[in-house]
Amino acid sequence: MAGDRNSREARKRRHERVRKRVSGTASRPRLCVFRSLNHIYAQVIDDNSGHTIACASTMDGDIKNGSAEKNKKEMSGLVGALVAKRAKEKGIEQVVFDRGGYKYQGRVKALADAVRGAGLRF
Repeated sequence: MAGDRNSREARKRRHERVRKRVSGTASRPRLCVFRSLNHIYAQVIDDNSGHTIACASTMDGDIKNGSAEKNKKEMSGLVGALVAKRAKEKGIEQVVFDRGGYKYQGRVKALADAVRGAGLRF
């Protein structure tokens, strides 16, 4: 258990380092990613006003239905496409990517690639 606690604390330290440099504005909000063991969550946040503009996760009904046969990486791609679609509906074209202290690989990379594929720039 001690190794698990240390790895969580290390991720939080990495996330704090990233957040020192990355901040979302109204014109270019922050795309924040949280990855749990089974799910992935993405939010588009305006840090100046403290409001979430758009969000999506694997818990959404749009994604949850009919995706029982997909693996976690494919689900991350669906979440990325959905959050990008919702952000574009609100008039967002460009975001700042906040990887949340996670390595840019696997599910985080799949989500980012799907967001880019859906038309958001970062």
